[in-house]
Amino acid sequence: MNKSTAFPVELSIVIPLLNEAESLPELTRWIARVLTARGLSYEVILIDDGSTDDSWTVIEALAGSDMALRGIRFNRNYGKSAALNVGFNAAVGRVVCTMDADLQDSPEELPELYRMITEDHYDLVSGWKQKRFDPLSKTIPTKLFNGATRWISGIQLHDFNCGLKAYDQRVVKAIEVYGEMHRYIPVIAKWNGFRKIGEKVVQHQERKYGVTKFGLERFVYGFLDLASITFVSRFRRRPMHFFGTLGSLSFLVGMLLTLWLTSEKVYLSLHNLRARNVTDQPLFFFSLVAVIIGVQLFLAGFLAEMVQLNGPRRNDYLVRETIR
Repeated sequence: MNKSTAFPVELSIVIPLLNEAESLPELTRWIARVLTARGLSYEVILIDDGSTDDSWTVIEALAGSDMALRGIRFNRNYGKSAALNVGFNAAVGRVVCTMDADLQDSPEELPELYRMITEDHYDLVSGWKQKRFDPLSKTIPTKLFNGATRWISGIQLHDFNCGLKAYDQRVVKAIEVYGEMHRYIPVIAKWNGFRKIGEKVVQHQERKYGVTKFGLERFVYGFLDLASITFVSRFRRRPMHFFGTLGSLSFLVGMLLTLWLTSEKVYLSLHNLRARNVTDQPLFFFSLVAVIIGVQLFLAGFLAEMVQLNGPRRNDYLVRETIR
C-alpha cells in the first residue's frame, strides 16, 4: 500500500446510521479485523442521524473500548446527506470511504478501494452492487434511476446510489452535500472538477438486522433532485444565463408575432382590403402571453442573481454530542 505521513490516518470510514444498534458491534469488529490485517491506520466516524433505539448507547460503549472510533450524534433526524456532510468535515484520513451501517456493505472491499485512490489516482470510486439481494420493486426503479443519471451527467456508473464509495480527501473537503443530494455525489464531484471517477464491483450482503429505511418514494424524489442538481450545478453562479435566455427568447417571439400581426393589419388597410382586428386573432393573445412570460423570466433571473449573492447557509445542523 502507498502510505502517506501527511495525514493523521490513512483511511477514514464515515458511516451514517439510523436505528442500527444491532449491527454496529459486528460491523466495527469486521472493519477492525480487515484493516488491521492490511496494516492500514484508520478511523471510523459513526454519525447517529437521530436514532430512537439504543444506537448512541452502543456507539458510546464501542468508542470507550476502541480509540479508532468516533461518534457524532444529531439532535434529530436530518437525513443521510446531512450525516455525510458532517462526516466529511470531520474526516482526517488520506482517503475517505463511506458505507452503510446495516452490514449490506462488506468491509472486505475497503483495502482495494483505498488502493484505487492512492495508487490508481482516482478522485472517486463508486461501488457497483452487480448482484443485489433486493426485490424487483426496488431493483427495476434503481435501473431506471441510474440510466437517467448516466444520460444527464455523462458519468458512466452503474450504481450511483451505492453507499460504498471511496474519495480522495480533496474531494470531500471541496464539495457540499445537502438536502437529498447524497445520491448525486459523483455528479457534484464532476461539476467541481474531479473527473477521474471509477467503479468497482462490490459484494452486496443480505440484510441481517432491522428493515430498510427507504421506500419507493425515494425514486420520485431522486429524479426531482437530479433536475435540481443539474440546474444548480450549471447555473448556480449565473442564474441569469438560464432565465434571461429563456425570457429573451420568449419576449422576442412575442414581439415578432405582434409586429407581424400589426404590419399585416396596416398593409391590408392601406390597400382597402378586409382585415380582422388584431385583437380578434388568437395569435395575438399567444404573442401577448409570450411577451409577459419573457418579462417574468427575465425578472426571475435578475432576482435569482440577487439571491445568489446572499444565499443562506444550508448546512446548519444541531449536533447534540461528540465523542473525542
